[in-house]
Amino acid sequence: MGAKHGNLSINSDNIFPIIKKWLYSDHDIFVRELVSNGCDAITKLKKLEMMGEYTFPDDYKGKIEVIVNPEKKTLKFIDNGLGMTADEVEEYITQIAFSGATKFLEQYKDKTNDDQIIGHFGLGFYSAFMVADEVHIDTLSYKEGAVPVHWECDGGSEYDMQDGDKTTVGTEITLFLNEDSLEFANEYRVREVLEKYCSFMPTEIFLSNENAEQEYETIDEADLRDDDVVVEHIHEDAKTEEKENENGEKEVVEVSPAKEKVKINKRPVSISDIHPLWMKHPNECSDEDYKAFYRKVFMDYKEPLFWIHLNMDYPFNLKGILYFPKINTEYDSIEGTIKLYNNQVFIADNIKEVIPEFLMLLKGVIDCPDLPLNVSRSALQNDGFVKKISDYISKKVADKLTGMCKTAREDYEKYWDDISPFIKFGCIKDAKFSDKMDNYILFKNLDGKYLTLKDCIEENKKPEAETAEAGKPEEEKKDGEQAEEKETEKTTVYYVSDEIQQSQYINMFKEQGMDAVILKHNIDTAFITHVEQKHEDVKFQRIDADLTEDFKEDGEDLKEMTEELTATFKKALNNEQLDVKVEKLKNENISSMMTLSEESRRMQDMMKMYGMDANMFGGANGATLVLNANHPLVKYVAEHKDDETNVPLICQQLYDLAMMAHKQLSPEEMTQFIARSNQILLALAK
Repeated sequence: MGAKHGNLSINSDNIFPIIKKWLYSDHDIFVRELVSNGCDAITKLKKLEMMGEYTFPDDYKGKIEVIVNPEKKTLKFIDNGLGMTADEVEEYITQIAFSGATKFLEQYKDKTNDDQIIGHFGLGFYSAFMVADEVHIDTLSYKEGAVPVHWECDGGSEYDMQDGDKTTVGTEITLFLNEDSLEFANEYRVREVLEKYCSFMPTEIFLSNENAEQEYETIDEADLRDDDVVVEHIHEDAKTEEKENENGEKEVVEVSPAKEKVKINKRPVSISDIHPLWMKHPNECSDEDYKAFYRKVFMDYKEPLFWIHLNMDYPFNLKGILYFPKINTEYDSIEGTIKLYNNQVFIADNIKEVIPEFLMLLKGVIDCPDLPLNVSRSALQNDGFVKKISDYISKKVADKLTGMCKTAREDYEKYWDDISPFIKFGCIKDAKFSDKMDNYILFKNLDGKYLTLKDCIEENKKPEAETAEAGKPEEEKKDGEQAEEKETEKTTVYYVSDEIQQSQYINMFKEQGMDAVILKHNIDTAFITHVEQKHEDVKFQRIDADLTEDFKEDGEDLKEMTEELTATFKKALNNEQLDVKVEKLKNENISSMMTLSEESRRMQDMMKMYGMDANMFGGANGATLVLNANHPLVKYVAEHKDDETNVPLICQQLYDLAMMAHKQLSPEEMTQFIARSNQILLALAK
């Protein structure tokens, strides 16, 4: 066959079913699309009026009416926007994917912009056929001398169009619902969908039931508006009561003046808040405004800790409010909600491309007209521009937090325990965010005081006498010292992960005037590793990882005693892998304790994370039993190692007591401990 050049063609019989069934993942989204089209029609008419190409009637007020009729199984969408001529219906409706918004913007590109135009693809109208067997359009253009148009289609590739009978400018779309979609003839179901997608659209939206009985309300005549439909004027006489005056005489006193009231048709209430809080300047918003908006949007009875109002016009248009909620759950169960809007039209919750991952834990709204949406407007195109938006949001959050720490440190500390998971997660996930927040991460010490990392390092630095060796001239250093210099320069910051479990160690620290920080959140394990990688001069160590020299007495060699007690305890506990150390502790009340090196603990945590068996470590999962040579019970065991009755009991009890201060005993271990304790008590009672 010879070479050939041609044009691709699309058969409407084939493409139409695809549009109806697979363009949108959620069938209720047709409501958003049709209401959006109505908003656009009104926005365009307002722009034409501003440019002097149209004059509004005196009583004009842009609005969209949504009317359900359960008996007829219909759903109507009525707008008083610019309407369409027969040619425009032919062009915009019968040509699939031909957007009227696009043509409008092109025609008036020198006089207007697209900031408030919602639709762009020309496909939204066809979402109606997902729920309707038949769709009718009645429309009248704003253009002088325009003839009303009636258009109808039964969901196939053919349509009928003729002169209509509409007398007011705008468009009315009637959906004849199919049997699978009759839920949308229910007023309450439609209200639910409207509130989901259209709560903040820039045009007032009114929902009604075509067959509902007229409702009324009574107001003061002074509050009567020009658009109210008056049913009845009501005069209420003044109310009087008989009261006793100062002289003790009874008299009739007016307690409520006469009132003139009026009974009117109940005023419709718009579903849409056309001026949402995020569209206002922060200076126009009070704290109560922010809290009320939070309660309304997120149905959260708890007040947010604080919030960040985003307001940016360059290099892209972005507005929004991010709330830091109060959290009572563990980190891994936290779930926030960031609602994404485009020109006040709801797109979706928690779109990861726009919202930095760590901010998914927050609640808030973001409105960005510049978002590159896909054809269904329910997701984003993969676009480098989106990354810039995400980076900006992250930067604004960092600016807010650092500013608060600098200027309102007391408030910052008050919020810290609640917001720290967000911040720490952000530091782990985002290097730029981590750099900005580095000096504003707080650590709470044993006394409840909040310290920065710099404060922690200063507090835990060794005295100069201990570090003098490190400061020797290069020529005086012995072989190998230079290689170890970096390690000796590290400052250890001690931490607590469970104040109750580690209370014994906390008391020891306090007795020696030492301090530690509290890091008990699930995120802290990963966070301290992050900090150590970022700051090579610091390392974190749990307070039960080892015994520092501060807790020990200087003195005799305990090698022989260690060997004897090790053998005794291994035999009593039937554990040849048991690691035992004997130390003379300053606190004589401590008999035994467990230590586990920081490296071993982190290795075990990592193994657990990946579902591996941490029990492959020796002894008590790699822990070391430390015996206090100054304690009477330890001395007794050392002196009576041949006692086959009491010594095994004491050894087992000392081991379990040490373990209980280290971690929770297993059910079997606890059962044995209780039984042994009872045995010891019975022996004492004899």
